[in-house]
Amino acid sequence: MTTSQARPAEIGPREARQAFRGGLSVATSGWAPGFTQANLITVPVEYAYDVLLFAQRNPKPCPVLDVTDAGSATTALGDGIDLRTDFPGYRVYRDGEVVDEPTDVVDHWRDDLVSFLIGCSFTFEDALERGGVPVRHRVAGTNVPMFRTSIEARSAGRMAGPTVVSMRSIPAAQVARAVEITARFPNMHGTPLHIGDPAAIGIADVTRPDYGDAPIVEPGDVPVFWACGVTPQAAVVAARLPFAIAHAPGQMLITDGTDDQWNA
Repeated sequence: MTTSQARPAEIGPREARQAFRGGLSVATSGWAPGFTQANLITVPVEYAYDVLLFAQRNPKPCPVLDVTDAGSATTALGDGIDLRTDFPGYRVYRDGEVVDEPTDVVDHWRDDLVSFLIGCSFTFEDALERGGVPVRHRVAGTNVPMFRTSIEARSAGRMAGPTVVSMRSIPAAQVARAVEITARFPNMHGTPLHIGDPAAIGIADVTRPDYGDAPIVEPGDVPVFWACGVTPQAAVVAARLPFAIAHAPGQMLITDGTDDQWNA
């Protein structure tokens, strides 16, 4: 069976990365179950300490899995990974504005860039489903909805901005189970940041996410919000950093690490 014929759940991390390296652009929720997924934020070395301090001060949305040397496109999270090509999609920022959304950033890469790999909530979705908690966007084949909130992240140097969250609609009777399961994954955002009324965290309309697709909500569902690794991108925009590279929201690096490595 070729990669193009296989279902995402049947593809391993290396095969997935090869497909993305070949130009496939797709949300990665449900891909290569059991393997860790990661967010990306890449900045010039002069801003790397600000990003590192921002992550340290905001561990819920920014759990750091790896930090590269300046100019390096490799990571300890997998053999042969090329950070310039192995995400399905990227965003390139200049002065806080998105100027390109390519499927690789080879032409944008510089020798002074430092990359931060940040834990992703897609990693705990398999555990949710095994625990009987539905993950509705996976069933529908859509991207998870993500929102900028009124919760300000703790600033660090030039890095400051709103906390971003991802939302999953959970049957009311299973919310406690979802909290229990995701608590086992502190390096993948852990327990929810907020449960219930979206307006309480500054979200006016859950049908219009800032990133990703609109949520799928069934009768009796409760909106549950987890801190999200897109938060550094919101800070890059707010700070108007001269240059940065990030993953396209919902389009993650699939690493060679297994979910069990991060299960507390």
